[in-house]
Amino acid sequence: MSEDKEKVAPFIEHLVELRKRLVIIVVAVVIGMGVAWNFSGPVLTFVEKPLTGKTYLTEIKKIVYAKVKERAPQLYTRYKLDQEINAPEKKRPLNYSAPLEPFFIQCKISMLLGFVLVLPVVFLQLWMFIAPGLTRKERRMVIPFITAATITFCIGAMFFLIVIWPVIINFSLSYEAEGLQSWFNISSYINFCLRLILIFGLIFELPILTLILSRFGIVSYKILAPKRKYALLASAIVAAFHADLITMFVIMLPMYMMYEISIWVALIFGKKKVIAPPEPEEGATAA
Repeated sequence: MSEDKEKVAPFIEHLVELRKRLVIIVVAVVIGMGVAWNFSGPVLTFVEKPLTGKTYLTEIKKIVYAKVKERAPQLYTRYKLDQEINAPEKKRPLNYSAPLEPFFIQCKISMLLGFVLVLPVVFLQLWMFIAPGLTRKERRMVIPFITAATITFCIGAMFFLIVIWPVIINFSLSYEAEGLQSWFNISSYINFCLRLILIFGLIFELPILTLILSRFGIVSYKILAPKRKYALLASAIVAAFHADLITMFVIMLPMYMMYEISIWVALIFGKKKVIAPPEPEEGATAA
């Protein structure tokens, strides 16, 4: 019985410590949500931008169509590319169908934005939870870890919003035709966007996680490199939880690319094995 109690005691201590860290994270996110509340409006406006149909893809199309007009004017005229280039900007408003729906959407945007604002606190609490199992030298890496993890999450989120989100919405709007018009519900639209922001932020954390695990000797280049096909399969499975093929593709590709980067991170920064000197032969010792 005493041995069982000794085993249970550390486990309970870990749970208490985990609860403490989670409480601090929740309080920090609530405070961050309060700070971010006034910025939720501009964020919503930015997320709505692709609904006008005018994105960086439009500028790329203009360049491509100009080349087509210069080199193949017959194709340019036949497919009426001038009408597509000169199409007026169309404002497609978001709609809501339930009382207080916009208010709850504002709460969700503020919560995510507040979470991003307090990311250093979140990563600090995660580090402090695992710190007892680290050496003194490894504990000194707390500031580089927090900085790198925060920056990579923000890069992943901004990469999605600036590069991927316009592609998804532009592809969706391409199905508009006479008798078939878009009618976006604000909850579906924003929930879809916020979920993907979190996914891309976490995807870009993969190299940082690999860096930590490789420094601890848990993973290495030799372990990760042969598993490329399984990583590709896992990326496809995770991405398959989304409804359409386009979203699946834009999630799967960055996820696998982060795995490739993680392989090189493990190779460059991984824990190097110390090669023990060969033991002297018995005859040499006797001599």
